[in-house]
Amino acid sequence: MDRSHYRVRKISLEEEGSATDVEDLTPKERVMMVWTLTLQAWMFKEGRVDEPRLRRDVVRTIRSWS
Repeated sequence: MDRSHYRVRKISLEEEGSATDVEDLTPKERVMMVWTLTLQAWMFKEGRVDEPRLRRDVVRTIRSWS
Protein backbone atom coordinates (compact mmCIF):
# COMPACT_ATOMS: atom_id res chain seq x y z
CA MET A 1 0.00 0.00 0.00
CA ASP A 2 1.43 3.34 -1.05
CA ARG A 3 1.23 5.78 1.84
CA SER A 4 3.29 8.56 0.32
CA HIS A 5 0.19 10.68 -0.31
CA TYR A 6 -1.03 10.49 3.33
CA ARG A 7 -1.22 13.86 5.01
CA VAL A 8 0.82 14.11 8.24
CA ARG A 9 1.73 16.86 10.63
CA LYS A 10 4.40 17.07 13.26
CA ILE A 11 3.56 18.69 16.61
CA SER A 12 5.25 18.93 19.96
CA LEU A 13 3.85 17.38 23.13
CA GLU A 14 2.89 20.83 24.40
CA GLU A 15 0.76 21.44 21.30
CA GLU A 16 -0.93 18.05 21.53
CA GLY A 17 -2.94 18.86 24.63
CA SER A 18 -2.80 18.38 28.34
CA ALA A 19 -4.17 15.85 30.81
CA THR A 20 -6.20 18.60 32.46
CA ASP A 21 -8.78 18.23 29.71
CA VAL A 22 -9.67 14.80 31.09
CA GLU A 23 -9.10 15.65 34.75
CA ASP A 24 -11.98 18.14 34.66
CA LEU A 25 -14.48 15.54 33.42
CA THR A 26 -16.85 13.59 35.65
CA PRO A 27 -16.57 9.78 35.74
CA LYS A 28 -19.74 9.54 33.63
CA GLU A 29 -18.25 11.82 30.96
CA ARG A 30 -15.04 9.76 30.93
CA VAL A 31 -16.97 6.53 30.36
CA MET A 32 -19.00 8.11 27.58
CA MET A 33 -15.76 9.12 25.85
CA VAL A 34 -14.77 5.47 25.37
CA TRP A 35 -18.20 3.83 25.18
CA THR A 36 -18.25 3.60 21.38
CA LEU A 37 -14.80 1.99 21.40
CA THR A 38 -15.94 -0.44 24.07
CA LEU A 39 -18.95 -1.53 22.03
CA GLN A 40 -16.77 -1.99 18.96
CA ALA A 41 -14.31 -4.13 20.94
CA TRP A 42 -17.14 -6.37 22.22
CA MET A 43 -18.50 -6.69 18.70
CA PHE A 44 -15.05 -7.62 17.38
CA LYS A 45 -14.49 -10.19 20.13
CA GLU A 46 -17.96 -11.75 20.36
CA GLY A 47 -19.44 -10.91 16.97
CA ARG A 48 -22.48 -9.41 18.68
CA VAL A 49 -23.68 -5.85 19.25
CA ASP A 50 -25.43 -6.42 22.57
CA GLU A 51 -23.66 -5.83 25.85
CA PRO A 52 -22.31 -8.78 27.82
CA ARG A 53 -24.55 -10.00 30.63
CA LEU A 54 -23.62 -10.36 34.26
CA ARG A 55 -21.97 -13.72 34.69
CA ARG A 56 -23.87 -15.99 37.05
CA ASP A 57 -21.50 -18.97 36.84
CA VAL A 58 -18.68 -17.40 38.87
CA VAL A 59 -18.64 -18.60 42.46
CA ARG A 60 -16.30 -18.12 45.39
CA THR A 61 -16.29 -20.69 48.18
CA ILE A 62 -14.68 -19.86 51.52
CA ARG A 63 -14.26 -22.75 53.93
CA SER A 64 -13.35 -22.46 57.57
CA TRP A 65 -11.19 -25.31 58.86
CA SER A 66 -11.16 -24.28 62.54
